[in-house]
Amino acid sequence: MGAHLRLFTANLLNGGADPDRFADLLQREQIDVVCLQELSHDQADAVAEVLPYGELMPSDDFVGMGIALRRPAVLEVIPMVYRRAHVATLSPEHWPELPKPVEVIDVHFAAPHSPPVWAQPARRASQFDDLLRYVQASSERTRVVVGDFNASPVWPLYRRMAALLDDLVSAHARRCGKRPRPTWPVWAGPALLRIDHCFGRGVDVETCRMLDIPGSDHYGIRLDLSIA
Repeated sequence: MGAHLRLFTANLLNGGADPDRFADLLQREQIDVVCLQELSHDQADAVAEVLPYGELMPSDDFVGMGIALRRPAVLEVIPMVYRRAHVATLSPEHWPELPKPVEVIDVHFAAPHSPPVWAQPARRASQFDDLLRYVQASSERTRVVVGDFNASPVWPLYRRMAALLDDLVSAHARRCGKRPRPTWPVWAGPALLRIDHCFGRGVDVETCRMLDIPGSDHYGIRLDLSIA
């Protein structure tokens, strides 16, 4: 295996996830990079105490997002309809265990059931097209794209993404003779749908775990990535 990087993606339910317990989770799991969706101000403050680098843009209207890091990285955003994507490029200068730069992109696609429902298909397609232009302009990069896609593997948005990059969670599950676990419970009850995803190119997954986030309606995905 190559260099090791521990990445976590989590939807925090617009302030629903307990800030202190989530920060304790990040510390306990020794997370290097966390990609956040539906990030509130209290949650951002707690996360920054554990992972002081990166950029967090909290909000109270379900559009708060950001990437928090153990060490510095080059940060930017991808202009997208409705929600911007956040980008962190980790370089060997600050991450000496990496043999080359690794780009991490945090996304949150509009939910198909959000009002007005009639507008969501076009909004989601426009979001994907914005991301596609960015990725295709630098297709040679080693990168991962993670977050809440609001799309299970049967949805068109997922299929378009899987044609662009590898589904890292699914590939790891196949190697282990298992099926990927669902991440979202359709409002209540046990998780039924897999709508949070991790796609990538130039990386491999050593371990993958779904972690319970106290107060959130999503499971988080923790990946140990190997960069050859």
